[in-house]
Amino acid sequence: MLELAVSPRGPYSLRLSAARASDATRRCAGDRVVALFRVEGGLEWAGARQRPDGWVELQAMSEAGLERLRFMLALDDDHTPFLRRFSDDPLLGGAVRFLRGLRPARVGTVTHALLRAVCGQLIEARRARMIERRVVQALEEEAWGLHAPPTPATLGRPAPAELQRFGLSARKAATLVRLCRTVDLERLTGLETAAVATRLERERGLGPWSVGVVFLEGLGRYDRGLVGDLGLIKLCSALYGRRADAADTEELLAPYGEWGGLASVYLLGGFARGLLPIPAGGRRRARTRVAA
Repeated sequence: MLELAVSPRGPYSLRLSAARASDATRRCAGDRVVALFRVEGGLEWAGARQRPDGWVELQAMSEAGLERLRFMLALDDDHTPFLRRFSDDPLLGGAVRFLRGLRPARVGTVTHALLRAVCGQLIEARRARMIERRVVQALEEEAWGLHAPPTPATLGRPAPAELQRFGLSARKAATLVRLCRTVDLERLTGLETAAVATRLERERGLGPWSVGVVFLEGLGRYDRGLVGDLGLIKLCSALYGRRADAADTEELLAPYGEWGGLASVYLLGGFARGLLPIPAGGRRRARTRVAA
């Protein structure tokens, strides 16, 4: 077992970043995380904890496992420019100051992010996670009480009808299987942002929200906002005093430019915690996801 202590680049809180990140492939509790990765054809266990001095102690079975863990926890992705730029933002400033150590945790594969995006379309978030967990547990190998992150090979193997028994609709199951069979998902990490967005958005069954999830949780990029997220639609409704729609969320995120993805996370986190300047009577909590 290899051990490594890492000083995260910029402000970082493992407790904030991994909150509610537990799934079939990892367990997150407070300032500790354990995860399972597929490395060079085999399964490896890895774990991390953040010390009181801010350093993060990593354990893994290989150097490749340590690198996967560093990426999953976003330890090397300093978001200080985002914090500096928007700490006085009229809408986002309070959330930026209060949640400054937050960087959304990534999943183990781009394929897993796609599964999460497809499961989360148009249904309540808790049910989406339940369906995702069922799919991973049924199709992926298990070790140390966890399951391996899904790959195109495992999700593309069953017929769409087989995936429906886990709770996916016929449309979602067909979209997932088709993409896993026709798109080299894991190689998207090596492409430029515009090329990846163009490649994904031309696919039936995917829209801006789904692409945003893949960017944030699969590719680890912050420049694609969660356009159409129901939480952001509810935020817009509270801000504007009228029924909002996906176009309003696009307008909401526009000022944050290349930080649109991270701004989405801070807006949702700030909205849920009452950190945004919402007019009296505005609803704060949002548990559902929307759009494709």
